[in-house]
Amino acid sequence: MTIKAWGAHAADKPIVALDIERRAPGPRDVQIEIAYCGICHSDLHTVRAEWAGTLYPCVPGHEIVGHVSAVGVEVSGFKVGDTVGVGCMVGSCRHCAACGEGLEQYCEQGMVGTYNGPTADAPGHTLGGYSQRIVVDQDFVLRVHHPKEQLAAVAPLLCAGITTYSPLRHWNVGPGKKVGIVGIGGLGHMGIKIAHAMGARVVAFTTSESKRAEAHGLGADEVVISRDAAQMKAQRNSFDFILDTVAASHDLDAFSSLLKRDGTLCLVGVPEHAHPSPNIGNLIFKRRAIAGSLIGGIKETQEMLDFCAEHGIVADIEMVRAQDIDAAYERMLRSDVKYRFVIDAATM
Repeated sequence: MTIKAWGAHAADKPIVALDIERRAPGPRDVQIEIAYCGICHSDLHTVRAEWAGTLYPCVPGHEIVGHVSAVGVEVSGFKVGDTVGVGCMVGSCRHCAACGEGLEQYCEQGMVGTYNGPTADAPGHTLGGYSQRIVVDQDFVLRVHHPKEQLAAVAPLLCAGITTYSPLRHWNVGPGKKVGIVGIGGLGHMGIKIAHAMGARVVAFTTSESKRAEAHGLGADEVVISRDAAQMKAQRNSFDFILDTVAASHDLDAFSSLLKRDGTLCLVGVPEHAHPSPNIGNLIFKRRAIAGSLIGGIKETQEMLDFCAEHGIVADIEMVRAQDIDAAYERMLRSDVKYRFVIDAATM
């Protein structure tokens, strides 16, 4: 079926209205009428070919919330009318060790991205959520339990939410733990909210004094201006875990030195240029670790959505029309958003 979508024909072309084809639901498929789709920085990187391998036409979007409009004959977990979500993946091999452990994001054959991934459907690569409709295998569809009035703000949870929830969960963040969140943006603001709800003592790191009140409002117990050497020194050897959400190259030693013995600094932002090489002695003498984390598996993403619904957690968003996506991209580059843009699919 032909539907409306918004995407780009080339890296140097604007986001425009497109006609795309969606397959009819197969036996295991769920057809979803999209209500809202978040805008992720990954969308911009991909559309503008700042990461290698973009296939055109490119229709981005992997923070999708909508309603089921049809299901295949073998679908048992969803019915027409259900409120559902789709995140960064729509497929994986299903048989490697990672998939067997519910860690499809680390699929050894490569997960299938919600956009720009391989598919038998025309045009040969997946087309994402900047569209009216999507058809997805039931194993990659998620249930949304938030109330109707929060659904637009739920959309960014499908990427920003799980990207922060997964490492916080993996490193056992909770009561009695002191946790740092570096950066107060699309990812960082979710990290603060989720770590606070998990019961940890949360310290937000920002380069801007103007964000102090915002960080406290999001749930931070303490705010540290990372450019202030005295404030940073006062935090040394005190953190169990630090989640670094900054996607620009920076000095990791400034944060690894704040960890306790056996503490972990986890990176979830991919910088355009490599971080300066860390001081290895800083790690060795305290058995500290620098690690990374990629989104989360389907089971964990569902767990995150349920946790956020239970605790009333959603993203802080600004709604935009499909016609204004390019303008939103430019504002995102200037960090002129608090904290995520979401497209109202009704404007498509």
